[in-house]
Amino acid sequence: HRYDPDSGKDERIVLDGTVGFVVPAKKGGLIAGVGRCLVHLDWDSKKVTKLHEVDHGLQTRFNDGKCDPQGRIWAGTMGPPKPDIPSMKKIGSLYCLDLDGSLRTVIQEVGISNGLAWSEDGKTMYYIDSTPRQMYRFDFDGSTGKIGNKTVFIDNSGKSMPEFGLPDGMTLDTEGNAWVANFFSRKVVKYSTKTGEPMQSVEFPATRITSCCFGGKGLDELYVTTSAYEATEEEMKEFPLSGSLFRVKGLGVKGFPANVYEGSLTVQ
Repeated sequence: HRYDPDSGKDERIVLDGTVGFVVPAKKGGLIAGVGRCLVHLDWDSKKVTKLHEVDHGLQTRFNDGKCDPQGRIWAGTMGPPKPDIPSMKKIGSLYCLDLDGSLRTVIQEVGISNGLAWSEDGKTMYYIDSTPRQMYRFDFDGSTGKIGNKTVFIDNSGKSMPEFGLPDGMTLDTEGNAWVANFFSRKVVKYSTKTGEPMQSVEFPATRITSCCFGGKGLDELYVTTSAYEATEEEMKEFPLSGSLFRVKGLGVKGFPANVYEGSLTVQ
């Protein structure tokens, strides 16, 4: 989708596979995770060029993805939502598309690769794996794109599902706090990045909250995506707006402009 909030105009392109993420490319067009492939999309011509394919032979697909401050793309895969065998629960990986266009594997044995964010000083990376219901914090070296010193920053594994849900997509505000979409909980929760404790929550008329980002001319509006995938008939009757895009105003905080991919578009 390409949506103009001022006019309400919504344009869309149908791609051959599930779209996990989309980011702008500095050299033009968009980079998207479609199924198990990273592709370049030229919106005007509708031309799609495959750049990389990952996880050969596995039942995975790209999920969330985002650019770091230097313009690399970090994107991860997830296995089937309801795997037939336990060993399929952690067959995803986190990848990094470097500026030269090469792709490297950063983390393996991921359940559902999800939210990513970087601190304003560029020294910390936050990353969510929804399956263990945890957010991790890493030291981040922007010059090399390397991560290290992994710690569990937020751990909802022992907390009640309906209330806390599964941590999903995320973003940071200019005060350094993390806004996390919580799948199944109806909420986006604001966490302190100093203590890891919840500070505020926003509730929605939908249960499957998937991601969030700041937008608007002042970057002071929170856009929140939700899902209706695999929602039951009873759930849709109670929450008919599941699958909608929401905009939240009046939070009193702002976000950062989104980073764009600054690397090569050459097929490797």
